Parts: sequence; structure tokens; C-alpha cells
Amino acid sequence: MTNGALTRDPLVRAFGAVLRGHREAAKLSRAALAQALGCTPQWIEKLETALRAPSEATSEDLDTYFKTPGTFHRMWLEIRRAGKHAALPPGFSGFVELETKATMMYIFENMVVTGLFQTPEYAHEVLRAGRKPEVIEGLIATRMERQKILSRENPPEIVLVLDEWALRRPIGDAETRKEQIRRLIELAEQPNISIQLVPSQTGTYAGLPGAFILLRSDNGTDYVYLEGHVEDQVIDRPDKVQAFEVRFSLIRSAAMSADDSLALLRKVWENL
Repeated sequence: MTNGALTRDPLVRAFGAVLRGHREAAKLSRAALAQALGCTPQWIEKLETALRAPSEATSEDLDTYFKTPGTFHRMWLEIRRAGKHAALPPGFSGFVELETKATMMYIFENMVVTGLFQTPEYAHEVLRAGRKPEVIEGLIATRMERQKILSRENPPEIVLVLDEWALRRPIGDAETRKEQIRRLIELAEQPNISIQLVPSQTGTYAGLPGAFILLRSDNGTDYVYLEGHVEDQVIDRPDKVQAFEVRFSLIRSAAMSADDSLALLRKVWENL
């Protein structure tokens, strides 16, 4: 869905107008409200100007903050019923809300560089198949917004295990791939981020069934996120989360050390 389409939708505009009315009545700047809700001023601006539709979690947070039981949530329900929610896979918006509150993330990806670490150009190449330009633009904007957790005051601890084939896959031109690998090198050098590569010569290992993300929220709850072709899934059942934790440990045992992986990243970058 385009930003323009959202702007013309009366339900999304009404949500933004009500939000702005409550914020101004409380004499709050966008920055102050964003800080209270744990989001960014840009996100508040997009909601108020109807450039983005709200998530369910955001509507609930607003009801809690402004002490308006059900007001924002009912508006969100009407937006959803009208099919005006953001162009994101079902299940994804819930994951994004959890991601903003994560203290620890374990990520495994075997096909492409994980979205949280993608450059805009690389993300465009990954997302463009079968989508209209305006939808791609919105998805890239969401992806870049998510990456702000990497530069916040207390960023999450992240371990990324990446199959080397994801680096070798010819996504975009050489410059796009080189810039993406340079981004990975920069991230791997940060103290809270560890990147390990599963060598391309590895045969059967525990990661072949597909990618997933384990995360721990700020309240200590563990979750698993699975991305699907049509619908994404967030799992919080302890037994299933534990099974994925075991799976991640097995995958990680097949990977090179962080130091050796960084050396390989630099070598691949130099050879592009």
C-alpha cells in the first residue's frame, strides 16, 4: 500500500487526528511522546500525518498512556477491518514491536543477509520481486526504521550466524554486494554484535530447514520469529522456544569463529 493511499484513507487520517489532539492537549512534543512510548518522533509524525497505519501494539500503548480505555484500539480494529493496515506480512508487526524491546537476539539466516543488517540498496533487490515500487519503498522504510535499535543507547546483544552462500548469492550488482558486506564488517566490529559464518563447503547441518530469529524481550520472555511466504509467526511456547535454542546451538557449532568469520568477510569484500 502506498503512503499516498494511506493519506487519503479517512480511517487512518482520523486515527492520526485523534492522536495529535491527545498529544497537544497533554502539551507533549512528538519527541516527548515518542520517548514515553519507546519509539521514534518520526514514527509519531507518520501516524499523525497518516503516512503509516498504526499497529495493534501501538494502539494499545496509546490507550494506556492517555488513559483512553479502548479508544485507539477500536480505531485500529476499524482500520484492520477496512484492510488499511500497513503492507507487512501477517505476524510481522507483532515481531517488530518485540524487536524494539529486545535485549538479546540470536539470528540465523541461510539465504540472504538478515533484514536488520541490510543496506537500503540490498534490501531493494531482496524485496522487489513481485511487488509494486511504492510497496517496496514502504517495506524498505520499515526495515531502515527497525535498524535504529542498533544505534540506540542500550542496543541489544546480537549473534548472527549466516550461511556463507548468502554472501555469494548474486543479489544486485557488485557494488551493491560490496557495500552490503562492508556494512556487515562494520557491524561485526561493534562490541555487542557477533557475526559467524557457516562455510560454503559445509554439507548437511542443522540450518538447512531455514531461517529463524530468537529474541529475549526486556521483561525476560523468550520468543521465536519464523518468516513465511504468506504469513509470519511469533512463537512464545517455552518448549518450542527451547527446541529452537537447541537448534541454534547446533547451527552455531557448524560455524567459524567470529574472528575467522570477520577475516572471511574482509576477504570477500576485497575480491568484489
